[in-house]
Amino acid sequence: MDAEVSSQKRGPFLTDIEEIRRRGRQHIEKGAVTPGYRSDLKTVLRVLNEALATELVCVLRYKRHHYMAKGIHSQSVAAEFLEHAAEEQGHADQIAARIIQLGGQPDFSPERMLTRSHTEYVEGETLRDMIREDLVAERIAIESYTEIIHYLGDKDPTSRWIMEAILANEARHAEDMKALLQAIGQEEGQHVHRVAEVHAATTRNPDNGGNHSEAKRPK
Repeated sequence: MDAEVSSQKRGPFLTDIEEIRRRGRQHIEKGAVTPGYRSDLKTVLRVLNEALATELVCVLRYKRHHYMAKGIHSQSVAAEFLEHAAEEQGHADQIAARIIQLGGQPDFSPERMLTRSHTEYVEGETLRDMIREDLVAERIAIESYTEIIHYLGDKDPTSRWIMEAILANEARHAEDMKALLQAIGQEEGQHVHRVAEVHAATTRNPDNGGNHSEAKRPK
């Protein structure tokens, strides 16, 4: 009895099946955009193209960092950069495919890419700089994608689901970059400490250091 009352309060789960069939036959040239689509299509396409540009800029930045990484830690970090670049490309492909489904055109124009992207293309000089810039970019993507998801809400559940999956991946990327930054900081700190210890030992006992004093001649 309680279940029946609760069901009546919620209303029917689906619109009348005949009505759904009728609406499905209308405007079939619109593909995935059915009469039940409730979001502002123009705004959604603009926002998705901004997300597409953001992902493409991230691909380019990670690619450059992969090839420019140098130093004692560069091999493992470069591999991480390359993995992230491939995943960002996958995100871009997902977003572009969704734009097509909605009847729009994915914008791959290099001229407009940087102006539409939410993140910046910062090259970085050192390995630490590169990791830091990638971490900053991931944090920006997390913020902007969260806003996009809130905007989409239940009016475009498919686009929201795609952006939620991408957001989860960006959060993992941010954690990866944070861990790399911390690891390099610890290694550099230990290296500086070892150099300081050697320097201190050499200062206390110059004969054990790199510069040997000339032995005194016996009188």
